[in-house]
Amino acid sequence: MLLGAILAGGAARRFGSDKAAATWRGQRLIDHVAAALGAQCDGIVVCGRAEPPFPSLDDWPAPGLGPLGGLAAALRHAEAHGFSHVLSAGVDAPDLPHDLATALAGAGAAILASQPVIGLWPAGLAGALCDYLAGGGRALYGFAAAVGAREVVLPRPVMNVNRPEDLA
Repeated sequence: MLLGAILAGGAARRFGSDKAAATWRGQRLIDHVAAALGAQCDGIVVCGRAEPPFPSLDDWPAPGLGPLGGLAAALRHAEAHGFSHVLSAGVDAPDLPHDLATALAGAGAAILASQPVIGLWPAGLAGALCDYLAGGGRALYGFAAAVGAREVVLPRPVMNVNRPEDLA
């Protein structure tokens, strides 16, 4: 079983307002991401914020750890609830392909080479991420390297919305 995790706990300083609520093509960014993950996952959670109607998880072990706090929460949730993998994506990637899980599938973990927040992670990596965080690790690329994640390049780049003008 595959758990989709929308990592949405960032402060959006460069964007200047709540990215999840920003609209692109008539829908909120978070709804675009949820639709893409929902097309390929058995369940979806939002990490780092409450966002009804989606189930939400607090970043773990504490807020302020960037995307790793959300990923740690999702991996722990997946492991505790029988999911084999987590398909993660930031709230700022509204044009995710609906076959992303297939594109990232293979042995071990995989990330998009250009956006490591977008990745496929075995749920069994929850302990390794807890250890990485406990040791002071805060870089997603660093964790990906530590667990031997493959870097995948998709045929079409995925949007990464950092500023309002990126939505044009």
